[in-house]
Amino acid sequence: MQLTTERLRLTLLQPDDWSLFHQVHSDAVSMQFISAIPQLADIRQRFQTRLQPWQVTSLHMLCLTIRLKESHESIGLIGANAEWSPWRQAEVGYSLLSQHIGKGYGTEAVGALSDWLLAESRFHKLKAQVVEGNWASRRVLEKNGFRLEGTLRENYLLRGQWVNDWLFGKLASD
Repeated sequence: MQLTTERLRLTLLQPDDWSLFHQVHSDAVSMQFISAIPQLADIRQRFQTRLQPWQVTSLHMLCLTIRLKESHESIGLIGANAEWSPWRQAEVGYSLLSQHIGKGYGTEAVGALSDWLLAESRFHKLKAQVVEGNWASRRVLEKNGFRLEGTLRENYLLRGQWVNDWLFGKLASD
């Protein structure tokens, strides 16, 4: 599986992508709205799980690397957790290395993955949860047609503090 945009190439996570996976999960800026930086053993376990083959009915996350098309530089990760039966929904998530934030790469990658999930994989709805206050991530989703559906109060424990999540959705019919 490979998705291509004007500037990016998204490909399935491979064993030789460990360095990127570790960098993303160790980048304090990238992890600011996701979690505390995990222990190395936890990062390795997540990596191994996400290497498994994926299909819409899988219980584990689809994980793709985001690379610059021209230089092949790895700049982040994007993926989806599927809830195929009976809901035909997928939750989208993404994280870029901090030096690549603010250049439109997240918007481009989310657009490519969303189009593929809705058109090719035939999901009915895509969802995303964003910690309230993560305005950059909110803009990425809104630029891709996701709509704010509500706020989940004190929904997530982030570094010992309960935070609200914004809940976004995009229907195949949008």
